[in-house]
Amino acid sequence: MMTENSLSSAHKVLFLNTLAFIVCFACWTMNGVLVTYLVDNGIFNWSVVETGWLLGIPILTGSVMRLPLGILTDKYGGKPVFVTLLLLCSIPLFLLYFANSYWIYFLLSALFGMIGTGFAVGIAFTSVWYPKEWQGRALGIFGMGNAGAALTTFFAPTLLNYLSLNDPENGWRMLPVIYGIILILIGLIFIFFVKNKKAEVQDKTMSELLAPLSKLRVWRFGLYYFLVFGLFVAFSQWLLPYYVSVYKTSLILGGILSSAFSLPSGVIRAFGGYLSDKFGARKVMNWVLYSSLILSGFLMLPKMDILTPGKGITAKKTGVITEVSSNKIVLENEVLNIKSKPEIPEHTSILPESFSWQEVLVKQNQQVSKKQLLAQGHTLIKFEAHIWVFSVLVILLGIMWGIGKAAVYKYIPEYFPNEIGVVGGMVGLIGGLGGFIGPILFGYLLDFSGLWTSSWIFVFIISAVSLFWMNHVIKHMTYREAPHIKDKIEH
Repeated sequence: MMTENSLSSAHKVLFLNTLAFIVCFACWTMNGVLVTYLVDNGIFNWSVVETGWLLGIPILTGSVMRLPLGILTDKYGGKPVFVTLLLLCSIPLFLLYFANSYWIYFLLSALFGMIGTGFAVGIAFTSVWYPKEWQGRALGIFGMGNAGAALTTFFAPTLLNYLSLNDPENGWRMLPVIYGIILILIGLIFIFFVKNKKAEVQDKTMSELLAPLSKLRVWRFGLYYFLVFGLFVAFSQWLLPYYVSVYKTSLILGGILSSAFSLPSGVIRAFGGYLSDKFGARKVMNWVLYSSLILSGFLMLPKMDILTPGKGITAKKTGVITEVSSNKIVLENEVLNIKSKPEIPEHTSILPESFSWQEVLVKQNQQVSKKQLLAQGHTLIKFEAHIWVFSVLVILLGIMWGIGKAAVYKYIPEYFPNEIGVVGGMVGLIGGLGGFIGPILFGYLLDFSGLWTSSWIFVFIISAVSLFWMNHVIKHMTYREAPHIKDKIEH
């Protein structure tokens, strides 16, 4: 049971950890705004491929370094690791002021991208301060630092415009400098105001520290996090071109709608921690996976116009066509009414609408035989995939993923209370790699299928695989091994 003083100390560390993570996440996603600005304004003539790598390389380095930083946090405590990370990552941000070539920018982006490992450090450092019954809430509140991405999306473009008023060519160089200064300030706050605390693993060898990674459960948690965090990061970048290309929005409106996806997902994470404490991580994760499956199923339906053969008109007897007009055909003395093409609106309602008409295939005085097609039927099915319905579904999915992020990290201290850094680092690595490869994979899927909604098909598949693993394989093992306690086990 925590005393009032120990709880107060824990809350202080939680607040400062969350503040640091907000800043880390804002820096981690800075290239999304800065590189786009540099290319759009012709300051650097980078190709689409080069731009894509600059957007992705901070995500990659910030992901792959999570495991070693998590191990160091378990071994030495969060304070020295966080301070070192913040101060070292400020250096490449300052050096970006002098960047004039692609490869220099690439290298410095890779180096400052390691700030993304602040998640693995903060998760482990936060967890050691709280007992089991507080883990979900505490880690959920810490995870709200994801909102740092939305802060960069909201404020960095305006700040860039302000910095470039007097110097359009080089004003941008002050933006990474400002981020670097903020990192140093947070590092100094940690030095003077944060007390260090370690997990009870300092006497373990490296092989003992890495032993939990042999557990299949760790990789299952990693798959969950690939979905709820990795694909969240991927869509945070992918949604802007999605809106612009599919719905023809402006960059400003597309940016606002994309931020509407990312901001609630970060903020709702604390609520996900509370739900995980109250109902258990497995139950909450089950809700999240079912929601992800259903919502991505709706989002898979593309904006489309389908033209298909409809009901035509055939001759009931052999004879001669005596009259043809836009609305009828006369065969001998039989009048056959033709359905003319209706006016098709550019935009339709929320649900799919169909429009049918017939096209005359014969001419006056033409001899026709029985069952010959006289008028071809056409049916157009028009599905608008309304932008506001789409946006609501996307925001709901982001919210559920935000809850899921907290649920995944509620699992870890339950099963690995003394290896939170290494396990959390590996789970975070897998999730971060999802954020890196997601946009690249979505691009390949788009090229292969021609469907923008192929990205949602991928989400649907990952959700289905995760559900199968949780609800069938794990439950089957539980029923077989311990049927008398199956309802009491937290999977």
